[in-house]
Amino acid sequence: MTELIDVFRALADPTRLRVVALLREMELAIGELAAVLDQSQPRVSRHVRILVEAKIVERRREGSWVFLRIAESGSIGEIIGQAENWPFSTREALVIAHDARRLAAVREDRAAVAERYFAEHAAEWDAIRSRHVAESEVEAAMLAMMHNRRLGHLLDIGTGTGRMAEIFAPTARRITALDRSPEMLRIARAKLAGQGVPIDLLQGDFLSLPLADASADSIVIHQALHFAHEPDRVIAEAARVLRRGGHLLIVDFAPHEDEALRALAAHARLGFSDAQIRGWFASAGVLLETTQTLEGGDLAVKLWLGRRRSDEDQNPVSEGGQSKRLAA
Repeated sequence: MTELIDVFRALADPTRLRVVALLREMELAIGELAAVLDQSQPRVSRHVRILVEAKIVERRREGSWVFLRIAESGSIGEIIGQAENWPFSTREALVIAHDARRLAAVREDRAAVAERYFAEHAAEWDAIRSRHVAESEVEAAMLAMMHNRRLGHLLDIGTGTGRMAEIFAPTARRITALDRSPEMLRIARAKLAGQGVPIDLLQGDFLSLPLADASADSIVIHQALHFAHEPDRVIAEAARVLRRGGHLLIVDFAPHEDEALRALAAHARLGFSDAQIRGWFASAGVLLETTQTLEGGDLAVKLWLGRRRSDEDQNPVSEGGQSKRLAA
């Protein structure tokens, strides 16, 4: 009962009710909340602290930014989930509607930041993309490979601009999109606004994932493994958070000798062979089910799909596995 009393006390303030209404729409930083509410950041911070102490709101740090969201767990999440049915007065409803219009400006600002970033980095990204098969073909191959597999809670490691979360959103129950770059996460947040599936954006390192054991149903690592100096550890850490029977899809380059990518794009590894991936999968308790090669240009793109071993799996990983080579 004490917890319930704390919740109602925390909500017994017009500004905090406005904060809750805004955070039900999207995650926001303190500065963004202050802009929408037209209040000072210290004042908004005090209101947020009360909501956090009542466990209504959660904080999440990304670099120097702190983002806020409504807590999802337990009875509190159920109470807040009924907010649209709360008996707001006519004046209060008008204030909340006004806040919603100002919130649209925050979305526009985020989109503008993303567009500037894309414009500044377009040349270097285009230089790499021109070296391999079109991204549309890679994405089509990924969707086909994961077709009819239960995505459930999908973890996108190295989400970058959030494109993988975007293409898998229609078939996933929930998505966690992780990147170590706060700037990339802000871009992904703008891109992924309005998706029909819950998407959590987390800052973290692929060597130390901020998830519990066996908490993900499926994992995608798209063009991120080549940044790892110890890719075997990345795969082992992914396997740790993958449930038994869950699928791990890695998309990266086949072995190549383009040393320029080390300087141009900070690639630590120049592609991977099937034997390397198979061995790292096996060490992490993942069965390599199928591979695919997409040729076109100087760099071949590889897809490796593995499944976390379950109690029913008795045999060691085979040397086979379906393999295709597609000419661009």
